[in-house]
Amino acid sequence: MLAAMPTPPLRSSSQATAVTRDRGDACPGTLRLHAADDGALARVRVPGGVLTVRQAEALAETALRLGDGDLHLTSRGNVQLRGLADGCGAALAESLDAAGLLPSAGHERVRNIVASPLSGLDGRGLRDVRPWLSALDTALCASEAARELSGRFLFALDDGRGDVAGLDADVTVRAAGRGRAALLLGTAEETLLLPGDAAPRAALTAAEAFLRTARESGARVWRVTELPLQDELLHRVRDRLAAAGIDAVGRARTETGRPPAGGPPLGAVCDALSVHAPLGRLTALQWRELTALASTTARRELRLTPWRGVVIPVPGLSEERAADALARLSMTGLVTDPASPWLRVGACVGRPGCAKSLADVRADATASLDAAGHTGGLPLYWSGCERRCGHPRGERVDVVAVPGGGYELSRTTPGQAPRTASMAGTGQLATALAEITP
Repeated sequence: MLAAMPTPPLRSSSQATAVTRDRGDACPGTLRLHAADDGALARVRVPGGVLTVRQAEALAETALRLGDGDLHLTSRGNVQLRGLADGCGAALAESLDAAGLLPSAGHERVRNIVASPLSGLDGRGLRDVRPWLSALDTALCASEAARELSGRFLFALDDGRGDVAGLDADVTVRAAGRGRAALLLGTAEETLLLPGDAAPRAALTAAEAFLRTARESGARVWRVTELPLQDELLHRVRDRLAAAGIDAVGRARTETGRPPAGGPPLGAVCDALSVHAPLGRLTALQWRELTALASTTARRELRLTPWRGVVIPVPGLSEERAADALARLSMTGLVTDPASPWLRVGACVGRPGCAKSLADVRADATASLDAAGHTGGLPLYWSGCERRCGHPRGERVDVVAVPGGGYELSRTTPGQAPRTASMAGTGQLATALAEITP
């Protein structure tokens, strides 16, 4: 962690509107459970989505012993355990700690790091970000200041292909040419170009500078975009890096692009197999098949993706072995077909897991899956109420349950007024989509 140093007074900025949170951060973790209608919920942070076979087996055993038996993937490549019984906190923490999934009790909710899932596997990235991932997680857990980060604060490590760089992280590090890296903060108009080997330290420096800036401004904020001083924050980070002997040069920010709607390609991808879990839910059978496959490989690991998928590195993968493995995984209900409509369909937990939900949105989404092809390729997200928990960013079609039954649809396009339609039942989905989709 960098030593504190004098910083200039903050200037005003017109890039963002200040947000002040009037309550504490209630984001769940493994030591702070959330009470849901189907039991307690734990969110296990998995930096970069990377799990060893031993850790994957421990998660499955814990879900079966203490929860509903399933593993629920999040849009940050983390895992949620649902249906946990009252009073299971100690047993849960003991199980996860023994598997190495709880390296720091004080940092367990802030280890939110997404990373390019195929980095180092398909030859497309500019560098393998795994060393960045290990270094950043270690540094994060060693930083006393970082304990104050919100459970919603997000780091992204992009290998240069632009997949996780479009996930609206608070701190993004993207591999650049000639061994360099670009550091991006929220929506700041500038980026910092710095030596690639300094990327993990720069990412942590940025997070610590955010905390200090927020504290000095008196704002109670959780995300960088809630702070109306983002470019000034970037200047502070550059000064702190310079004091540590790290040369960081400011550059105008260029368009990073949006992440692919369905994440990595499905099927056999060079030295890996890639599958999708419908609605992010993995049954005990599916998890067992994935873990068993990973246990036969040299790397013995699984990578969870921010698109609710799983990548298994398989060095030296042959066509015959890939076809056999994909067939087995497909039989369990995992999606291996790149043309599947499941890649564009998401949903909140809905009934019966959430008391605020007005409908069993997951059942309705499954029943109307065939109509998902009428979205024009946009993500289709089902929500049980107006909160729209977990909805994707950017252009999409929202299907929101309304009081009295039925749903309201809206096509959300940034910068444009939404197009809306209503439907009484899921059988009308295709017609309603036709009204709002050109």
